[in-house]
Amino acid sequence: MTLSPNPDRPRVDARQKVLGEPLFAADQPVEGVLHAMTVPATIAKGRIRGIDSAAARAVPGVVRVFTYEDFSNFQLTPAVRGAYGRPGKGYQPMNGLDIMHRGEPVALVVADTLEAAIEGAGAVVVDYEEAPFTALMEEDGAEVEAAPSTQIAVGDAEAAFAAAQHKVNVEYLHPQQHHNPMEMISTTAYFEGGQLRILEGTQWASALAGGLAGIIGMEPQQLRASSPYLGGGFGQKNGVQEQSALVARAAVEMDRPIKLVMPRGQLFHTASYRPRSRHRVRLAADADGTLRAGIYLVDQQNSRYDGYGPLFGETPPRMWGYPNWYGEDRVLRVDTQTPGHQRAPSEHPASYATECALDELAHAVGIDPVEMRLANDTASDPITGKPYSGRNLADCLRRGAEMIGWDQRARDAGTRQAENGDLIGLGVGCGCYKASMAPSVTTLRLSANGACTISLSGHEMGQGLRSVVAAELINVLGIDPDKLDIQIGDTSVGPQAVTAGSWGTGTAAPTARAAALKLRDNLLELIERDDFEGPAHVQLARTRRPSLSVELNTVPLGAGEDAINNIRKGIPVTTGPEYPEFMAFSWIAHFAEVRVEPSTGRVRVSRVASVADCGRVMNRRTAESQVRGGVVWGVGAALREIGETDPRFGRVLNNDIAEYVMPVNADIGQIDVDFIDEPDTALNISGVKGVGEVAMVGATAAIVNAVFNATGKRIRHLPIRVEDLI
Repeated sequence: MTLSPNPDRPRVDARQKVLGEPLFAADQPVEGVLHAMTVPATIAKGRIRGIDSAAARAVPGVVRVFTYEDFSNFQLTPAVRGAYGRPGKGYQPMNGLDIMHRGEPVALVVADTLEAAIEGAGAVVVDYEEAPFTALMEEDGAEVEAAPSTQIAVGDAEAAFAAAQHKVNVEYLHPQQHHNPMEMISTTAYFEGGQLRILEGTQWASALAGGLAGIIGMEPQQLRASSPYLGGGFGQKNGVQEQSALVARAAVEMDRPIKLVMPRGQLFHTASYRPRSRHRVRLAADADGTLRAGIYLVDQQNSRYDGYGPLFGETPPRMWGYPNWYGEDRVLRVDTQTPGHQRAPSEHPASYATECALDELAHAVGIDPVEMRLANDTASDPITGKPYSGRNLADCLRRGAEMIGWDQRARDAGTRQAENGDLIGLGVGCGCYKASMAPSVTTLRLSANGACTISLSGHEMGQGLRSVVAAELINVLGIDPDKLDIQIGDTSVGPQAVTAGSWGTGTAAPTARAAALKLRDNLLELIERDDFEGPAHVQLARTRRPSLSVELNTVPLGAGEDAINNIRKGIPVTTGPEYPEFMAFSWIAHFAEVRVEPSTGRVRVSRVASVADCGRVMNRRTAESQVRGGVVWGVGAALREIGETDPRFGRVLNNDIAEYVMPVNADIGQIDVDFIDEPDTALNISGVKGVGEVAMVGATAAIVNAVFNATGKRIRHLPIRVEDLI
């Protein structure tokens, strides 16, 4: 079957979402549930001398107060914590007397009502022995790891840089940022049918179940983790959270259902976040704009006790045809909670720094920034030498430039003004993100009455994964989306691989298509025909069979034979961007128009045009929504978001969404989105690549570069504030 463009379709769950029918974990009703609340540590480092819970236990409705003494027998390893890829967030609080970071839970109060749990938590008195600490990587006391986390080199970058005619040597600073998804982190635990049921918004239900089982001393099959819908994940909900094991063990100890919703203020200290980072960029080019060298050194803040490592240097050398490149990532350890993956984790800060530096280099050479990028386009990866499976970034640039009206851009910065006196600037920034896939275990059942059920690996975080699955079943089998039941995010229907890293579509679409094709082939055998038109269930009804089912294990390109067994065990299995014959990435070009009020320095992003090359577009509505969301994140990063840590106390001062400033509707202008929509069939049978992460990469750089074009001022830190421009 040929891969034709998908027609415009609504989300398959659009009506249900508008009506509020899909329930997040904490919204699911559980009879007889007790409510829990944690008591956060008020010091940044030290030890607990003692805990006085008498006043808390006297609060009417409080049932029990748990402390470290109740959880001292937790079993802790990186595996049970659900860390994937490389070592990551793996700290389990309330396992002893030591305090590793401010805000970590030191007690858990369980009560009949939420109000009583909150009042009880406020009544717990903790005596601490404080220890010296370092809160920020710029302070004395930050520990620099001896060996770089990542090194990438090709050619002789230092020599090429020294010999080049035009050079830039700049430093860009990226602040700490926090996810703040709509759905706050929560855990509900209760026994049902002999299993400990865990309701938690997670991007990896199998690792959550397996990790919790290991921590609290149960067998994995004794737990069932369920997360059919998330109210946003963005990398924050990839593994076991700091409260997960506390609630699970408390439910086991009390043999009662317990629910905890972590307050947003506490999440700024207990959940993962995007860490502070410092980017030193040196780029060099010849007189005609041909790139000669790139040297990229990055420092990233981390905790003292975990292993989340930076990978900033992996994507920038893939953007353009650098003949010589050297990249190095370092970790600086301080006394904070461990950072983690946040949408385009290292790719976004890396694109901000390197795409802004490239804009500076184009200015130094005297060449248009778009023309410089087009002149350095490449069909092969400069690091491995392998060809790209598909790269239409030049088409993205040309189409985006036309959409934004790039020909109106002022060549001399600070010279274009609107009728009301606002300075107008245009900027460009590009990005890439790896095209990855994961294995899946799939069961597809089609009934003669048109009902269809499919269970597979994946988590719906609002990105439209159900619509992707539905599209392939509609394309191959002609199923009715109103009669389709898509079962994902629950370990009871099959192993659930982590849905992250923009491989949700790259996993779900080819999995669903492969299952549909297998069922179609089986149906063709039954009816003894080579092909048929129309809905498959009509053909099935003619055979007088009530239903037809297939089971299928899908192993992505580049994965080993043990891939399916590993995801059953909760072990991460992903492939890409490097495959045996090629490299695979999604690509995007962002163009931004800003207007700067000259007397106040107020910046408004009036227009953005974004064009993505993400393979075949499965659902244009959800894909456009992903890109618009990524652009909004880019606006926030450029002009709004920063986690302000007080170095005296190690506390995030703006730990709420009133003072942690994010864009609102009034901040967002027109966002036009387009796609190349060319299937990448070398990668998978659906020809798809991800768009959720790449949507943000390069957007902030486009805005920052537009601010320079409007004002003539280079701002090399985020966010840009009015005081930077007046």
